This record gives sequence, structure tokens and C-alpha cells, in this order.
Amino acid sequence: MNQVILKAGKEKRIKAGHLWVYQGEIGIIGIGVKSGQVVDVLDNRGRFLGTGYYNQASQIAVRLLTTNRETIDESFFRHRISQALHYRKRVKSGIESRGASCYRLIFGEADLMPGLIVDRFEDYLVVQFLTMGMDVNHDLIIKLLIELCEPKGIIERSDLAVRHLEELPERSGCIYGDCPASLEIRDNQLKFRVDLLEGQKTGYFLDQSANRATLKAYAPGRKTLDCFCHVGSFAIHAAAYGASSVLGVDISEDAVQMAEENASLNNFDDRCRFKVANAFDFLRDQSGKKEEYDLIILDPPAFTKSKQTLDSAVRGYKEINLRALKLLAPGGILVTCSCSYHISNELFWEIIHSAATDSKKRLRLLEKRTQDLDHPVVMGIQETEYLKCFIFEVVQ
Repeated sequence: MNQVILKAGKEKRIKAGHLWVYQGEIGIIGIGVKSGQVVDVLDNRGRFLGTGYYNQASQIAVRLLTTNRETIDESFFRHRISQALHYRKRVKSGIESRGASCYRLIFGEADLMPGLIVDRFEDYLVVQFLTMGMDVNHDLIIKLLIELCEPKGIIERSDLAVRHLEELPERSGCIYGDCPASLEIRDNQLKFRVDLLEGQKTGYFLDQSANRATLKAYAPGRKTLDCFCHVGSFAIHAAAYGASSVLGVDISEDAVQMAEENASLNNFDDRCRFKVANAFDFLRDQSGKKEEYDLIILDPPAFTKSKQTLDSAVRGYKEINLRALKLLAPGGILVTCSCSYHISNELFWEIIHSAATDSKKRLRLLEKRTQDLDHPVVMGIQETEYLKCFIFEVVQ
């Protein structure tokens, strides 16, 4: 029988709402169970806990799809996708009221579809299949997305290294309709050209949309530095909200070129400049030159994706925040972010506190924020709350 029986006491996390079963938590695996198959998960007394997909190659051996006794078939996936679309319809009015035209439609575990990411960019969808359980249903899911969302095109960006952990090859390209190489989107009434086929992740970081909008309260009249600027999203928001000047820094030449194009698209060439540089080196150099800024934005990529590299990530976050604080004028604003799940809110706070102490700066918290509502946080699945965005003021 397709069953996985847990060791004694290993069912507590599942009962608390989590969807993952690790290899080390399994006591007995049914004879003949193969990777990619649906299995029932039972506790050590044989009581049903849920149903999900098994993968022998992954440390996360089972990813649950449901805690009810139900068949995993086309009807099941249609219902799951419809649930996700219904939720987005409810929160979309708030997103669109800010003038944003793009949002996340399906957010993996948060929508009870572990390993599936779907973002809507105007009339196009960008999909990522990150786990074997979703990958074996690839064609079915694409068929349902076409039926339920009626997109002009679908681009697959299953080109992340995390697929290797599931023994899956990387895959990308246009898989339905006509897919443009780049597309103009709107974010908080501003225009951005994004590369859906080659850009980072799915082409644009949608989870920061509401956080970028908060710059309206902090940017007016400020000399601004945006580190790890990517395609210029925070930088151009700062310019739109009245920053006196904006300098964006990113190590990627392609990202900086796109940022410059986006500045032109919004007629901010006069106030926005972009530079190709390693942000760590740039901050160190600016500190040595005793440069000063009124608003600094730090939105780096994840410095760690595992506990094994946590210490180096802590050092990285400490350094960029320390350097940024040394560059801030009295009364200056620091917008500092972390998208590393393993850096908790409490740890991120401690890192910034340590940086403030070493830089001899006293900080006042103005806002503590997380990802937008299209990236929902689900109680019991801690990994769904990954984005931290703290806004501080340097107290004179």
C-alpha cells in the first residue's frame, strides 16, 4: 500500500499545520512506493494524517496536499487552483488600488500546493515547478491554468538549482501562446519593463510592492542610495515620491541596464543614476570617502537558504547595515530588508541593533513590515513568512 508511517512523536508538526515530512521522521515506507507517487501519511499508531507526494531523493520526503481523505486528481487540482484565484480576487482590489497590475496567483505551501509558484504579469503567467509532486502534474496544471486564467501566454521558469534537490532538471521557456521577451508592467502607478524569460526569479519581485509604496512618506527631498537595486524598483519609487537624487547600485550589468531603461520610461533620468558595483565594496568605499545620504534602501538577495550558512549570512547582513548606518545623516531613514527565511524577525532585529551599536547610531523604529497579501502567511507553516522589511530613523 502507498503509505508512509511516521516514528513515534513525529506527527506533532503535521498536526500543528505544517505540510512537510522529513526522511528522518519516517519509520516505515510501504513496499514498492516510488518517487512521484501519492502516499497516505499515518502516525505510528496508524492514524491518518494526510495525503501527499513522496520523493525518495529529497530530504523533505513527503509534501502534503491535504489532511482530508480525498483523491488527488484533476478535480482536486481544479479546486485548489480555484481556491487560490478566489483569494487573490479578494485581495486584488487593494493591490490594484495602488496602481499595481501584477501579483502572485499561487504561492506554494501557502495555497496548499507545495512547490508551485504562479505569478501574473498583465495578461501573462510565469510558472515555476519546484518539486516532483508538482512536476508530475505539470501538463494537468498548465491545462487548468489556461482554462481558469485565460492567459495570452505562459512562461515556465523552472530553472532554479533547488530542483536538483528533487532530482529534477532545470527547464524554462514559453510553453503556451505568444510570450514576449520583455513586458511593460505597472507597480504603484509606475512603469517597469521586465524580462520574464531571463530575469531573476519570475522577472520582478512582486512581494515588495506594498513596501515600495511606503517610500511616499520618507523619500521627499532626500538624497537616496538604493543598494542591490535590481531593475530599479525601489530607486524609481523614491524618485517618483520626491527624492532629490537617487543612486542605485547592483552587481549585475543586465539589471543596471534595465534599471536605466525603467528610469527613462518614467522620465526620471535627471534624478536617477545607476552603477554596476558590488554593494559590499561600494558601501565600504563610500564610508571611506565619508559620503552622506538621507535615505538608504537595502534589499539584498537571500544571503542564506540553509542553516549551514547562517553564520556567514548574519555577518553579511551585519556588514551592509553597519556600513549603511555610517553613511546616514542625522534624521536619516534606513529601509532594510531580508528575504532569508532562516533569518527570523528576532535575529534580524538583533543584527540591526548590533550594527547600530557599533556605528554609534540610535535608531527609532518607524515600521515593521512583511510581504504583500498576495504572498499569504499561513499559521503553522513558518516558511511562508520569509520577508522582513524594517524602516528606521536615525535619532539625532
